Amino acid sequence: MGTGSLNDAAFAVRLADTAGRLLMDLRTCGLLEGKALGKAGDLTANAFLVETIRANRPDDGLLSEESADDKLRCAMSRVWIVDPLDGTREYSEGRTDWAVHVALAVDGKAVIGAVALPALGLTLSTAAPLPLADANAPLRMLVSRTRPAAEAIAVAKILGAELVSMGSAGAKAMAVVRGEADIYLHTGGQHEWDNCAPVAVAQAAGLHVSRVDGSPVVYNCDSPYLPDLLICRKELFEPVMAAMAV
Repeated sequence: MGTGSLNDAAFAVRLADTAGRLLMDLRTCGLLEGKALGKAGDLTANAFLVETIRANRPDDGLLSEESADDKLRCAMSRVWIVDPLDGTREYSEGRTDWAVHVALAVDGKAVIGAVALPALGLTLSTAAPLPLADANAPLRMLVSRTRPAAEAIAVAKILGAELVSMGSAGAKAMAVVRGEADIYLHTGGQHEWDNCAPVAVAQAAGLHVSRVDGSPVVYNCDSPYLPDLLICRKELFEPVMAAMAV
């Protein structure tokens, strides 16, 4: 069966899996390190994803962090939104908290997504949503390992939640999906490629997803900038909102 015959969910998984393997092979070959490794990873994964999507979904739009933004996508209903290497720094440092994001937005909504965590040997997707684990006690809240947001720290204090620092946005979102944490509150600015695939996977798993004011996350906008994001267990949405209002 050719790739073009795969349904969208299976296609997203295949893309994320393969890009992840390419990145792991590049990192383990021993020929590059540091910033040079990160740059090569970005370029290699992006080239694969862009060429494969264009070959197999030629009528769809495409938005990638590592490619020039073709605004023709804004007039399209179906747009693939990808981050070939989310967490370039973590990848180049030999860490595990980096990811590959592949998503399909339809009419502005994240409907299909696959997030590969190649260093962990995992790919989470809308094709096979994970059952939610029980909440952690105490609650665990994710923050950036390099730029923890003051708002998130304040909310964690009010809720009595432990702070967990982690690298890429995809790794943090998938930690909530996997039950390793309960809340991911981000106010430091992102782009659509940073969270479209994680949002699709989180929604499919039954988590709450929104902007930090509770409004929907909308994709395929003229500007791909997205200032903030909240992913949490549904029962924690109101407590988080109340803490944000303090």
